[in-house]
Amino acid sequence: MSTTLVQPATTDAPILDVLAERWSTRIFDATAPIDEAALASALEAARWAPSANNSQPWRFIVARRGSAAHASIVDSLVGFNQSWAADAAALVVFATVTSLEGKPLAWAAYDTGQAAAHFTVQAHASGLHTHQMGGFDRAAIAEEFGFGDELAAVTVMAVGALGDIAAAPEALRTRELAPRTRRPIGDSLLANA
Repeated sequence: MSTTLVQPATTDAPILDVLAERWSTRIFDATAPIDEAALASALEAARWAPSANNSQPWRFIVARRGSAAHASIVDSLVGFNQSWAADAAALVVFATVTSLEGKPLAWAAYDTGQAAAHFTVQAHASGLHTHQMGGFDRAAIAEEFGFGDELAAVTVMAVGALGDIAAAPEALRTRELAPRTRRPIGDSLLANA
């Protein structure tokens, strides 16, 4: 049984509960299968993300724990990510189409990021936990999954049930229980006229 951890963000203005309660765990239940209905809903939310000219430049690789694809993605992870992400029930690669008919798609990575964000929020609302990673070997993913020149991996997301925080190694537990922080919004505003 997982230890429940809810650390709602301390916000300066009201936001939706699903956003305030969403956090990126590194502790996944290594035995729980992926909730297929929740995964389908998260993918559907990603499908309905906005995109420039409705181009929908995102592509997804969904790899369930125990599959060769999951193992390949784990192998592509770098540093600390390899030590915990293999426990996730699924790893999802979010890739973007970078050009179409030889023309660069300037907003493709942004749009793919929106698809990942929609996925994350829906996953959380459906009871799944997620953690996005930038620390992975993009060339290894491209080679393993046959990406051409017009497709690039943007992020890898670990998805699954929350693991038992109390049973996690101390260093990982400390990171999970640390207070959630963000810089003040004023530090991000370049103008606010």
